[in-house]
Amino acid sequence: MDVHYNNTYLILGGHIQLSKYRYFYFSLTFLLFILIICSNTVVLYVIYAHESLHKPMYAFVAALLMNALFGSITVYPKLLVDLLSATQTISRPACRLQSFLAYVYGACEFTLLSAMAFDRYVSICRPLQYHSLVRTQTVKLILVLAFCLPCCKMGIASILSTNIGLCKFVLMRITCDNYSLVKAGCGDSTVSNAYGLCVMVLSILPHVIFILFSYTRILSICLRSSRDFRTGALNTCLPHLVIFLNFTIIAMFEVIQNRFPSGIPHIVRLIVSLLYVVIPPLFNPLIYGFKMQAISQRLVALFKLKYCI
Repeated sequence: MDVHYNNTYLILGGHIQLSKYRYFYFSLTFLLFILIICSNTVVLYVIYAHESLHKPMYAFVAALLMNALFGSITVYPKLLVDLLSATQTISRPACRLQSFLAYVYGACEFTLLSAMAFDRYVSICRPLQYHSLVRTQTVKLILVLAFCLPCCKMGIASILSTNIGLCKFVLMRITCDNYSLVKAGCGDSTVSNAYGLCVMVLSILPHVIFILFSYTRILSICLRSSRDFRTGALNTCLPHLVIFLNFTIIAMFEVIQNRFPSGIPHIVRLIVSLLYVVIPPLFNPLIYGFKMQAISQRLVALFKLKYCI
């Protein structure tokens, strides 16, 4: 491989233990991708098609599912092509773009989960103020900021890493990420590393603190309320809490195994690096589809109609 080629393309070296069973991994990945697309799309259609679901709580659910589709489309098509290719290469601009979009997806997920916690907090702890605090315009503003703020933060991180020259052209991953690109650089990466660390902390910690505060207050209210009230609050809060804990744990594992290398086997590192686009996009629509009664009833009615036709 000549110098010009190296300056233009990177090799995703994480596939070294996948080539032997590439067709099996391709089939499994393709099936996962189809399931993610279908399950998220069906729940999105149900929310869109029924006016009774055009409420802030379901608008945030729809945004979360759309973000899952966005994250999956960022990773799966390239991954599927690589699984069938003899060499896994990607251009530097495409690698930066995939890294940028993946980070935006992760940051949006935490922002949307925080917005959903705010919605549940106001609904349960301040029900008389709900319609004044959670208005249509407020929901629209939150959704716009949930996407625009991560784009701005991650865009600056991408720009800072662009000016760092590359000394290594093999990334021991199967997807691109900005931290690996910075590590492969041979220039001064102090500013880029410092900014990346700050963005990572600010993209996770404030949201985690706010969500934990919200659920502490919700739990306090539920303990002082009737059994029926606790049941209703649990039915609306449990899916969100499960998804929040699930994504937080996955994000923490990814950050730790990426920034603090250890003796973890390579195949385990690969699996962990993909969990964020496997578990949340696949299980979020299932959790909301089965655990939220308003959605599950309409899903059952939809599939009964299809069966009858």
